This record gives sequence, structure tokens and C-alpha cells, in this order.
Amino acid sequence: GKLWACKMATTLKPYLNALKSTLTAAICLRNFGSQLVERHNKPEIESKQNKELILQPVVVSRNKNEKVLIEGSINSVRVSICIKQADEIEAILCKKLMRFLMQRAEQFIILRRKPVEGYDISFLVTNAHTEMFLKHKLIEFIIQFMENIDKEISELKLSVNARARVTAQEFLTQFV
Repeated sequence: GKLWACKMATTLKPYLNALKSTLTAAICLRNFGSQLVERHNKPEIESKQNKELILQPVVVSRNKNEKVLIEGSINSVRVSICIKQADEIEAILCKKLMRFLMQRAEQFIILRRKPVEGYDISFLVTNAHTEMFLKHKLIEFIIQFMENIDKEISELKLSVNARARVTAQEFLTQFV
């Protein structure tokens, strides 16, 4: 068990380092009011009203199932994560866990209620967030979230399998 965890951590490290570097470059935000409506300051990546203020999206990918889409603009960055789902159980657990978290989006502050199409969960970091929190702490939170969510889904899967095994054994003892 420990060797597997160590091996997984070393294969995940380059992916998370690349993600950390890309997020560090992308989260260079500034206060930028709307060019259309006076005294309005909406995240440009969400409103998409001014194409010149939106950067080219970047995808950091570990494999076809694990990837992160980073969409940047002058005053906001949207980070969408596709979480590893090796089988149907992991897919169901991931979907339920993401739904649970997104219902509590206000408590996470940067979490969006709805993910970008094709991704499991999305974060929205605005210039207000970078003024409220330290930039490296925001990035650290996203990286830590990714590490923990993988671990959490694996633990939930083990728990479900253990419960299924006990249930099956109990059911089958009736026939012996």
C-alpha cells in the first residue's frame, strides 16, 4: 500500500508542478471595470463581452481523462478540472462528491456552482480574490484540492467495495 502511494505521488508530481507554474502565470489579475457599463466590474472570462481582454485557453493534461482547463482574462481566471475516473464506481462517486461540493460553493468562495461543459468542477478566481487572499495560497488550495479529491474518491471506492463484499457474504450465507 505504501509503495503504491509513493509511486502515485511521484507520477502525480510533474503534472501538479506544471499546473502550479501555469496557474502562477495565469493568475496575474487586475481590477478592470466594464467597458460597456459604467461602475460595473464583472469577471471578463464569464461575461465574454470583450474578446481582446480574454487570453488563449490552456489545457494542462496528465492523460485523456485527467486534465485542467485554464481560461484567463484581464480580471479573472476560470480553472476547470477533469478528475480521474477509472471505472463506473469512480464516475458515480466523483459525480456525487462534486455535486455535494458545488451545493456548498459559497463556503469555498472561488468554487463555481456549475462546472464548464465537459469538466467535473470549476473554480473562478477574480481580481477581488487576489486582493483578499495571497496568490500562492489560492494556487496551493487548488493543487491541494486536486490531491485530496483523488485520495477521497479512492477511499470512498474502497469503502463501497468493502461494504459490497460484506453484504454479498451475508447474503450468500443464507444459501449455505
